[in-house]
Amino acid sequence: MIVIRCGSAPVPTVLGEHPRVECSEVPTKEDVNRALYEIGHRRRVVVCGTDAGLAALLTRLLRTENLDMEVAYVAEDPTPATRAYDLPTGSAAAKLGVRGEAREVPLIRDETGTVLVGEATVTGPGGAHLVGEAYADDERIFSGEIDTLTVRPTPQLPGVRATAARPRRVLRRSWLPARAVQLGTEAGVITRDGVTGRRAVKRTSFYRHTEPWRLVSP
Repeated sequence: MIVIRCGSAPVPTVLGEHPRVECSEVPTKEDVNRALYEIGHRRRVVVCGTDAGLAALLTRLLRTENLDMEVAYVAEDPTPATRAYDLPTGSAAAKLGVRGEAREVPLIRDETGTVLVGEATVTGPGGAHLVGEAYADDERIFSGEIDTLTVRPTPQLPGVRATAARPRRVLRRSWLPARAVQLGTEAGVITRDGVTGRRAVKRTSFYRHTEPWRLVSP
């Protein structure tokens, strides 16, 4: 087992005796490649950091065909990913990372091959309304104008769910489960796991990859 520490993320004491690789807060391609080199024959990696750090590692595991690696996640505080997969945080998460067993869960990615682990939101540029149309498989999520499209992975099949927040609407939002969520828009700004894209896009999709990933979970 090896520990990847993202930025200044705390590393609980129970992980202190294991080899460690230091990375930037949002690991770069070079960071993750170095970590994979250090992992060597080990088959479990524990990520101490944020959802963005976990997503960066999984994106590289996907692109290098290493999804058989067991992955544990240690976040200091609750995040969209810990809530999505019902994971503990802090020391409890570290103990789970050492002693827990891995299980296969759906891997959610977008058309660029970037993995989503917690939450993606899409708005118009500058936080303006999002204009367009989105579908969860064959079911329409919205058509027209909304505040935000939100997409989250799920630990069970079909693997992803989405909802739309409409302007001035107070009613409780409904979530639509799907294998794939597709959006076409005039201009959409995507924030994936806390990282906002630099440019607006006209279309995007989030969908279940053909292979799962192996999450160390309760």
